[in-house]
Amino acid sequence: MASALARGWGDLVLCTDALPGKAEALAAELGGEAAGSNAELARAADVVFLCHKPDQLATVAAQLEGNEEGSVVVSILAGVSLDALRSAYPTARAVVRLMPNVAVEIQRGVVCWAAESDASDELWALLERVATVVTVPERLIDVATAIQGVGPAYVSLFVEAQVDAAVRLGMPPAVAVELATATTEGSAALLAARDFDTLALRRAVTSPGGVTARGLAALEDGGLRAAFQAAADAAVHGGRR
Repeated sequence: MASALARGWGDLVLCTDALPGKAEALAAELGGEAAGSNAELARAADVVFLCHKPDQLATVAAQLEGNEEGSVVVSILAGVSLDALRSAYPTARAVVRLMPNVAVEIQRGVVCWAAESDASDELWALLERVATVVTVPERLIDVATAIQGVGPAYVSLFVEAQVDAAVRLGMPPAVAVELATATTEGSAALLAARDFDTLALRRAVTSPGGVTARGLAALEDGGLRAAFQAAADAAVHGGRR
């Protein structure tokens, strides 16, 4: 996710990574440099993004050695609260929780955001360069993540399932992929243009007893809604363990 954000911004980066050569490769790709340590990065940065594993919070905070003082510390760590961030980074100017999705890489992402009141406007503007930014109460950030964070994977599975079904009925795979992908993109744009009224859009496409009505009935009978509810429950409850 760190790489996706950096590629979306396209700016020079200052980065570190625990894996040898990974930070150097990103800096070589985008310009900038790989810092020699997390403390060195914190000394140079006004905004520090934490993109490590959640259970490494205390370890990484110790590595920064207090050099984040006066900076905004931004976390994409699942399940790590603002209180936990503030405890780990007591001298930071502000701490922010957010969850982007991978579409930030092409500046079409979605970011859900929960922050202390003094988080910077500059950070918000930075995120808006690559995403639609939505403020949510911190108690709902896991629920938001279960929609937008995992969403690209769900959409990919949806397209893949459509393609597989069409191929089984004789459609060449390349044509099926083009049809399914373009239809998904256009449908999302049309839904936005119609004020996100899902029911109205479905009714506009569906005639009584027609092809769409039969297809929708099959999806309902197949448990589509229940499957999405189960997926949301798994994502939210899993993120809180």
